[in-house]
Amino acid sequence: MTNPNFLFRPLKFGVTRVTLRDGVRGTHYLRAEQDLKGYPERLTDRLQHWAQVKPQQTFMARRAKQADASLGDWKHVSYAEAWQAARAIAQGLINRGLSADKPVAILSENSLEHALLALGCLVAGVPYTPVSPPYSLISVDYDKLKHVLRTVTPGLVFAQDARYAKAIAASVGDEVAVVMTEGGLEGRASTSFAELCATPVTEAVDRAMAATGPDTIVKFLFTSGSTKLPKAVINTNRMWCANQQQMAQSMPVLAEQELVLIDWLPWNHTFGGNHNFGMVVFHGGTLYIDDGKPTPALMHETLRNLREIAPTVYFNVPTGFEAIANAMKSDDALRKTLLSRVQMFFYAGAALAQPVWDSLYESEEREIGERIVMGTGLGMTESGPFGIFVTNPHVRAGDLGVPTPGLELKLVDTDGKTEVRYRGPNITPGYWRAPKETAEAFDEEGFFKTGDAVKWIDETDVHLGLKFDGRIAEDFKLATGTFVSVGPLRSKIIAAGAPYIQDAVLTGLNLKEVGAMVFPTSAVCALSGLPAGAPMSDVLASAPVLAKFQEIVNELAQSATGSANRIARLCLLSEPPTIDKGEITDKGSINQRSVLTHRADTVAALHNDTLHYILKPQN
Repeated sequence: MTNPNFLFRPLKFGVTRVTLRDGVRGTHYLRAEQDLKGYPERLTDRLQHWAQVKPQQTFMARRAKQADASLGDWKHVSYAEAWQAARAIAQGLINRGLSADKPVAILSENSLEHALLALGCLVAGVPYTPVSPPYSLISVDYDKLKHVLRTVTPGLVFAQDARYAKAIAASVGDEVAVVMTEGGLEGRASTSFAELCATPVTEAVDRAMAATGPDTIVKFLFTSGSTKLPKAVINTNRMWCANQQQMAQSMPVLAEQELVLIDWLPWNHTFGGNHNFGMVVFHGGTLYIDDGKPTPALMHETLRNLREIAPTVYFNVPTGFEAIANAMKSDDALRKTLLSRVQMFFYAGAALAQPVWDSLYESEEREIGERIVMGTGLGMTESGPFGIFVTNPHVRAGDLGVPTPGLELKLVDTDGKTEVRYRGPNITPGYWRAPKETAEAFDEEGFFKTGDAVKWIDETDVHLGLKFDGRIAEDFKLATGTFVSVGPLRSKIIAAGAPYIQDAVLTGLNLKEVGAMVFPTSAVCALSGLPAGAPMSDVLASAPVLAKFQEIVNELAQSATGSANRIARLCLLSEPPTIDKGEITDKGSINQRSVLTHRADTVAALHNDTLHYILKPQN
């Protein structure tokens, strides 16, 4: 057990007080007492500054692939090299006549070339669209990739290597230029990335960069999509720069020492691509690209990197922290390096189970005699993403905190819940080529309607801020008319089933009872007693697994207070969620609506008692 008397490694919080004013019809407006300070007009101003101030410092590094496809030593790119390459790339984009109507689409994963191309786009004032790699590498019909390309109509497509050849052949028209780092395309001309970086620079580059400003579109980031196709969120210089300044004021730790990140989070998502990538450029830090990921097949690479590189702050999703917490129990080198100078952990994307929190604290107390603050908050692609952030080290699951400087929150009562809405310089102007969806996204006062529900952490002290109360669109009514609050109940299931439950999707719309479809973790394999590699369907049908989940269902029923929070039936899903169908986002969170849509037959069978194994409370 962890010791609650252990002190936290010192961490300063930038916003500790808020102002609250009442509006009409029960609405309220919340903002930080601290004003937003000035920020650059364009992110390239910061890149140019660091290239002049510390040209030899590493901007970014990635392990080089060796002949046997393994990952070897780190390859570094300095700020001077990044600035020089960005200018040459910008000239190449200008020469091709690219623009907002003919932007750059980047199909590939995080890489040094991806980063440099993105910077070149910023210099040239040409928007870019980082596309989720699974749309090209996992999808079989390329429907989402085709939708992305139809929406933005790129004039140039970048791919790291020939792994993307099939997707390009199926989705990219012959009139679109293709740039590749390695190899080429059969029967189609392409430009090598090295050739693009060798473009002679002219005065046109300086003129292009000077013509960019706060309203210049820098990128289009696509939402993950649920039952609908993804939308292209417009990101401007103002959004990105304002949000970085907001983060700096909310998290002073970012500027207190030389910033070092090691990060796998994908750049096609706002957490990795705006929050973390932008943070490094803004503060002149160093980013080590982690080719690992919180999956059984790739987590070993993340752990390898964290044994070698000591970050000053560290960001991950809950599944990543769970794997790190488990590894730190016995990995001395991991504990020593990771905890040596990290000032703050930060998670987003889903709920962090309390047992994971406790395990992290235990390792920290054992290794360094103090705890590391675990920060979190609330944001979204449309908010840059940073919006709300915790205000003290004593964070509990579900806490969000207070608004960042310059962001005003509007709290609106909706169907018995309180929706939080955003207005500020970090909010998107809308969705690209989607005027109807843009109009629907904002209310009459210009606040963006998030669809997130919140409550006060403590109604007697507004300065503690808000906590998460689920997604309004996820909540539903039973046949009795009783509302089911999905977010809190889902978190309760995950906590009760730790470490055996990865996520849960709630069922019961217009029915008499609440049901749950559970995605189990790999921990159930050891619990089953079956040989390694046994089919998941056999694992979930084994007596020990069924007995454990019967205990969980019974425990949940004992703590229920009514039909709206009582799990009356539960089933285990052997097929994991798939990103191809939109069931899981790039950051690893479950899309409830998409799972319910694509597994409608399972939902019906669960409530019709026609599934082979349905667990019901025995008390």
